[in-house]
Amino acid sequence: MRAVLLGTGGYHPNDLRQTACIMLPELGILLDAGTGLYRAKNYLETEHLDIFLTHAHLDHIVGLTYLLEIEHLHPLQRISVYGDHRTLLAVQEHLFAEPVFPKMPRMDFHPLRPEMPIAGGGLLRHFPLQHPGGCLGFRLDWPDRSVAYVTDTLSGPQAPYCRHLVGVDVLMHECYFPDAYAELAEKTGHSYTSAVAELARLANVGQLVLVHLNPASAAKDPVHLATAQAIFPATQLGEDYLQIDL
Repeated sequence: MRAVLLGTGGYHPNDLRQTACIMLPELGILLDAGTGLYRAKNYLETEHLDIFLTHAHLDHIVGLTYLLEIEHLHPLQRISVYGDHRTLLAVQEHLFAEPVFPKMPRMDFHPLRPEMPIAGGGLLRHFPLQHPGGCLGFRLDWPDRSVAYVTDTLSGPQAPYCRHLVGVDVLMHECYFPDAYAELAEKTGHSYTSAVAELARLANVGQLVLVHLNPASAAKDPVHLATAQAIFPATQLGEDYLQIDL
């Protein structure tokens, strides 16, 4: 099983990164639906898509409009979109409001439950994060592997959600700012490098992948990866098209 990082940037695309979208092709699972979702057509292996949304900020949902193209190129039996009540309502009433985008792709909307069975005999759980407007983190467990996806949140070893990450094999976690902008991260509800690395170390995760990077920086390494690796050596920088074995 593998995860393909279709979008590893935040807020808006830049020349290096599209916005948030992680795909597990063998299972037909997408985590968030940012601008990177248009790339999913190149990795489809199933006749369905299950899309789990962390929240309704535009950089995480705009890719739902791209499903019209994907459906045309690769007709699917089912597209299911999962999120909390506020997120699903925002998608249906605002993203697909007639003056904004009048043609909704053929999809069904479902509220998240505390525990949800997922493809491959796994289980998905969600937990709250600290971000303006609200956000959810996800942990996906199968009998022999696990992965967590955390984006748009304040971070650090004291973060309440840390307990949900303990022992996870792969943690994909946002790292919007380097340490020099720690104060700005706190003000905007985002994470910075050393705080994320300390969290990964405390939670004893197997591997940390930094995603949702600040698109205002054109640097290939905008968060100073070495800072994270000095705290938690098993850290790598997420890049668009990177494939991670799970």
